[in-house]
Amino acid sequence: MPLNRRKFLKRSAVTGAGVALAGAAAPAARAAEDASAREPVKRYSFTVMGTTDLHGNVFNWDYFTDAEFDDKAHNDIGLAKISTLVDQVRAEKGRRNTLLIDAGDTIQGTQLSYYYAKVDPITAQGGPVHPMAQAMNAIGYDAAALGNHEFNYGIPVLRKFEEQCRFPLLGANALDAKTLRPAFPPYSMHRLRTPFGRDVKVAVLGLTNPGIAIWDKANVQGKMTFPGLEEQAAKWVPKLRSMGADVVIVSAHSGSSGTSSYGDQLPYIENAAGLVAEQVPGIDAILVGHAHTEIPEYFVTNKETGRPVVLSEPLKWGQRLTLFDFELAWGKGRWTVEKVSAKVLNSNTVEEDPKIVRLLSDEHEKVVAYVNQVIGTNAAEMTSAEAPYKDVPIIDLINHIQADTVKQALAGTEYASLPVLSQAACFSRSARIPAGEVTIRDVAGLYVFENTLEARLMTGAQMKAYLEFSANYYVQTPAGAEVDPAKLTNANGTPDYNYDVVSGLTYEIDIAQPAGARVRDVRFGGEPLADDAKFVFAVNNYRANGGGNFPHVAAAQLLWSNSDEIRNTMIAWVKAKGALDPAEFASVDWKLTRNGTPVF
Repeated sequence: MPLNRRKFLKRSAVTGAGVALAGAAAPAARAAEDASAREPVKRYSFTVMGTTDLHGNVFNWDYFTDAEFDDKAHNDIGLAKISTLVDQVRAEKGRRNTLLIDAGDTIQGTQLSYYYAKVDPITAQGGPVHPMAQAMNAIGYDAAALGNHEFNYGIPVLRKFEEQCRFPLLGANALDAKTLRPAFPPYSMHRLRTPFGRDVKVAVLGLTNPGIAIWDKANVQGKMTFPGLEEQAAKWVPKLRSMGADVVIVSAHSGSSGTSSYGDQLPYIENAAGLVAEQVPGIDAILVGHAHTEIPEYFVTNKETGRPVVLSEPLKWGQRLTLFDFELAWGKGRWTVEKVSAKVLNSNTVEEDPKIVRLLSDEHEKVVAYVNQVIGTNAAEMTSAEAPYKDVPIIDLINHIQADTVKQALAGTEYASLPVLSQAACFSRSARIPAGEVTIRDVAGLYVFENTLEARLMTGAQMKAYLEFSANYYVQTPAGAEVDPAKLTNANGTPDYNYDVVSGLTYEIDIAQPAGARVRDVRFGGEPLADDAKFVFAVNNYRANGGGNFPHVAAAQLLWSNSDEIRNTMIAWVKAKGALDPAEFASVDWKLTRNGTPVF
């Protein structure tokens, strides 16, 4: 049949129109996408500020010296300084574009915090509001993680503090021992208003330290349990994302090093913040605490996603304020984090906030009056300046009081006839008990931690191993080499509080020898120490429960324990004694040597 050109063109036109109509949806969709792509990208920036390890510091004040705080680096401390920095950041960024969080260890560490836990306790009927709660409420904190020192005064004090705070105390891995459910809120969710009508949802996950189960065993055993940070983060981060969190921040009272100070006492890592960043996908930033180090900005690559996670740890006591700066972009119906950076601000660059000073000046003055109470006299000045490398009377005083207290406690028991040894460490190189009048602050400044006293049963062989472990504190220094006291101690980062001296024995530490082979000529009563000899060992609860990973003591039989702080025991002892005379308790029981020759 011959082709009819007119019909063909007509039919082709109709078919073409049908094809055009049928295919119109795809170009229209592409056009819409192209139009969307041409729209300006919606971007939003906000800042999360962070503190950690405030340890009861509101003011730039040292209650142990009764003077303004100062150190070699001229750092300043306290929430009053932090408040000024926070106000400056909020003024610059806009209050609604900021959050303020903390990573724990808040209510222990100064005589201010001690006073309102023990002397005028917040738990009393009609009792005061804790100064740290007052200050943090006034500054406007949004959330805080629990630190291990939150548990030092017992759960009732912590619960009262929690009640007084106008922000949540977070602890996803602080679980009720019976139900294994969170005993505190695991997280907090915050909405930040943007100029685009699309809120940013920021989740803050709080993680605390599993070492609480060891260090505050008396307060938490049978009540709470503390699984590992990585485990709980892996559980909660996906939940927070499924709840619509655009940004996930972890506030972790845990250092970044991946190490533990208590060895294998628990199957969990003490300083696990870096491991959390590495192992758990979905985290944007981690505020680090616990380690008392300064980390302005540190990136860890997550193994699963390949994305960097930024970590920051501001220096303790309010010396620094961390700033996490987030940059987000809107696309495909959600906010995406494009960039996170971190830095720290130094609190010594600003003055104390007058509103915080006015708010808590009465509490401060009460505590100053308390610590300056005279409780006795002293025949000769004692200082701890040389305590890290010499046997000095001020450390002998601690051991003398501890041994005397344990002897009295065990009187009339089957262990009364055993000799008592005692351990002590130099907690502060600036501790001083002057000649003349002795005040509470003089004695309290010698023992700055809230440790309690225990008595454990130890053998001679175990004590030798204990001393050998302690001697790791020294840097190996060959005979004939110059000895610089400033470079002699703290080998491998060992802190002063993890160097114990033991009274009741005499011994030498040969620093020319390698670690593990230094302790020489250990004697008891002038005779070589027998391996099978038995002793009562007066030891603080931190050490007895595995803190520092010293050998044998954590597994040793518990003979007696005291719920009162050693610091209080010392204050009561001095008050009862009335007069101190170093000649009555001081003796040189240990010394540093090199090939038998004394170093000092």
